[in-house]
Amino acid sequence: MIPIKTTKEIEAMREAGKAAALVLKQVAALVRPGVTTQYLDEAAREIMNAIGVESACYNYKTGRRQSFPGYTCISINEEVVHGIPSDKRTVREGDIVSLDVVIRKNRFIADNAKTVLVEPVSKEVRDLCKVTEEALYLGIAQARAGNRVHDISHAIERHIRFSNYGIVDQFVGHGVGRGLHEDPQVPNQGTPGTGALLKAGMTLAIEPMINLGTGHTIVSSDGWTAITRDNKPSAHFEHTVLITDGEPEILTTT
Repeated sequence: MIPIKTTKEIEAMREAGKAAALVLKQVAALVRPGVTTQYLDEAAREIMNAIGVESACYNYKTGRRQSFPGYTCISINEEVVHGIPSDKRTVREGDIVSLDVVIRKNRFIADNAKTVLVEPVSKEVRDLCKVTEEALYLGIAQARAGNRVHDISHAIERHIRFSNYGIVDQFVGHGVGRGLHEDPQVPNQGTPGTGALLKAGMTLAIEPMINLGTGHTIVSSDGWTAITRDNKPSAHFEHTVLITDGEPEILTTT
């Protein structure tokens, strides 16, 4: 069952979305050579505290894995998603840093992510990030009542295939609201006209994770950090989106 938000719940989601976007924007501005991912995570925690929201990542637990120890997920270069912040991982010139910020406000969750370029970066990495972000917005354009979930998926896949990048299929977008992961799953590839019917009031986290090489990933020994199997860079962009009776509404904007 895919949750349909009430008018009151949608307003709560809008507030959560603005807060998530603000945290992401402010943390992204701190990314520079020499800082550690733990520094960025602690900064995120302080920003969350200052605006009265909490991390939906911190102490998150699923399956047999240990609880997630960070307030944000910070993944660098070949790390695709779920990178654990560390005082031993330092940002360097030429890196790309994917920041995934998920907050809870008034019992509702909003989820957003972006990949930050630490100049100077190579043209192939810059192009990867550009195409991934473009794919996100093409997917969002299909997030409208009457379409199917895989219309979103296909729009993302079609754009990525033109550039011959690897599409991660181990991790996907998802519904979001009272829970961090609600129905439906939103893959980044699929057959148009299939999947669950989209209806006004649904809220989805749409998030292409795209690799410069193969789409295959492995999970590191920490139990969380997903890494590209061929150690090539990965980009990640995400918004929380509301399905309406008209144009899709991006909730994670400041």
